[in-house]
Amino acid sequence: MASRRIRLVGDPALRLRAQPVQDARSPATRLVADDLRDSLRVARKRHGMGRALAAPQIGAPVRIIFLEFDRRRTTMVNPEIVDVGAEDFPVWDDCFSFPEMLVRVTRAYRIVVRYLDLRGKERTAEFSGPVAELVQHEIDHLDGILALDRAVGADAFAHRSEWEQHHAPRERHGPPAARFAD
Repeated sequence: MASRRIRLVGDPALRLRAQPVQDARSPATRLVADDLRDSLRVARKRHGMGRALAAPQIGAPVRIIFLEFDRRRTTMVNPEIVDVGAEDFPVWDDCFSFPEMLVRVTRAYRIVVRYLDLRGKERTAEFSGPVAELVQHEIDHLDGILALDRAVGADAFAHRSEWEQHHAPRERHGPPAARFAD
């Protein structure tokens, strides 16, 4: 178990499609999951934000994501979105791979995801709102897609300090988790 360096935008590792995990119960899979957990906790202390990481962000080209929020911890192995609701919503997205920038994206409000847990058991989970947005963001990482690729609108990018000054006060009335992805 170790904290690993989070890859920043421009690193080719972030643009590769991650490979499926062959054995969700293997020690190698557990090691990646533990490294994701430790890396997320270190990054959260450093940046004051964050709820999840995908394996490619720490240089592991496999389909694993780790989520930690609201006292919940979930490791998803080979996650795939199997159903998407009809409603979308806009959100300012941020990411440990570009920590000083936010990007406005549109995400599905509801999704259903099928994945394996670390015991190899197949699970299906439905997510909505901010958590659905988070899971979509992380699955995008597994496909080599960054939130930057999903920008919408003429003024879709903001430096964190400018976003806090110009956008945050107006959006504080909504759910705070809806503002951030990683």
